[in-house]
Amino acid sequence: MLKPIIAGQNAAAAANAVRTPSIRWVLAGLSLSMLLSSLGTSIANVGLPKLALVFNASFQDVQWVVLAYLLAITTLIVSVGRLGDIVGRRRLLLAGIFLFTAASGLSGVAPTLWWLVAARAVQGLGAAIMMALTIAFVGDTVPKARTGSAMGLLGTMSAVGTALGPSLGGVLIAGFGWRAIFLGAVPLGMLTFYLAHRHLPVDRVEPKADRARFDTIGTLLLALTLAAYALAMTIGRGSFGPFNLALLLAALFGVGLFVFAEAKMASPLVRLAMFRDPALSASLAMNALVSTVMMATLVVVPFYLSRALGLNEALVGLTMSIGPVVSALSGVLAGRIVDRLGAPAMVGAGLVLMAAGSFALSVIPASFGIAGYIAAIIVLTPGYQMFQAANNTAVMMDVGPDRRGVVSGMLSLSRNLGLITGASVMGAVFALASATTDIATAPPEAVASGMRITFAVAASLIVAALAIAAGSHVLATRRTGSQA
Repeated sequence: MLKPIIAGQNAAAAANAVRTPSIRWVLAGLSLSMLLSSLGTSIANVGLPKLALVFNASFQDVQWVVLAYLLAITTLIVSVGRLGDIVGRRRLLLAGIFLFTAASGLSGVAPTLWWLVAARAVQGLGAAIMMALTIAFVGDTVPKARTGSAMGLLGTMSAVGTALGPSLGGVLIAGFGWRAIFLGAVPLGMLTFYLAHRHLPVDRVEPKADRARFDTIGTLLLALTLAAYALAMTIGRGSFGPFNLALLLAALFGVGLFVFAEAKMASPLVRLAMFRDPALSASLAMNALVSTVMMATLVVVPFYLSRALGLNEALVGLTMSIGPVVSALSGVLAGRIVDRLGAPAMVGAGLVLMAAGSFALSVIPASFGIAGYIAAIIVLTPGYQMFQAANNTAVMMDVGPDRRGVVSGMLSLSRNLGLITGASVMGAVFALASATTDIATAPPEAVASGMRITFAVAASLIVAALAIAAGSHVLATRRTGSQA
């Protein structure tokens, strides 16, 4: 009688061992997922001039190749995170990778511009799922003692993907034509799908009666609100006209409607009570501010290197590649430091490094040229990686399994909104500080002045993030003391 029972227990233990995910292979799949979705954000930008020629289209038309992808991610990233909490994160992530890969192929064979735009929108939906759920999966699969290291690795992949996109896209276009920037993602997408299917843990099946309903009204309101804001910040190539203002006002009105609707919902997309948590609210605000500053390095620095320092295109590309290299070298190390010293302290340390790097970018390059820029970016980039690893760890460590998807989506959304705002606002600051209508033909002195003022503003934004971090720590300490 005992032998069948023991045999059954051994068989169950063996089955569990088979199903237990290998952390190394899980992280490989999640890292590729983050890398591909981040690459998609920036790789198409460099191809816009070529696309305008191929399709005989205006810049206003071809910019939708970039906007369609960005809008899909921004408007849907919170909703797909919540959907993953409801229907199962593994199932939805596999669907997202499949969508991204298939849409990459459709983009690469597009016969018309609007076919390409539509395929990019579908690709953006897949990327939104991939971005939202990769961070959420860390909480499901990685031990708490290694969460910082995992977040550091994903942060590295995100930073490298975004920064590497333009240079990689340029190489692919020069060697194989514009279609290669999309078709090149297909084999990588297939590998990502295999790793995720093979190694991610199977979703736990819950009875239908226990599942929360998906908030369709909240999803629609949030998507329209975010779309209005994203378009207000991106349409017009840096000019802010009446149409941009109308979109911004529509976004503000949408925020009010969304808050009103969520307060009435039994199972809302975003529980408004979450924002009463000072730590979460502070983390989201800091994430947006930090991303705004990092976008300034991608928008402003190329003009400074070419116009003020007189570098040719090859040297500008080589100099700009230092940031991604430093990111790749510092991300995992930053995560390990977070695991060892704790997330709250490392959030502050990362922000201090970023403030120092931003201030250095505003003053050192004017005196030391390229060497000054490299020295400043070597301080700024590891600070960013440390902040990202610590901030993501601090947010996701204590989130319940049923909310990881939506909270991860909110983290990604705050980063995306920071990038969109940074491209618009910091670009406008640079243009105003340079006191010129056409930055591409501005004299070197004007560009140097714009660089100095822009990164002085960037340093002040990081100081504001530090103040938010300090305030959140004080509130958390008081709450802990009152509960004791």
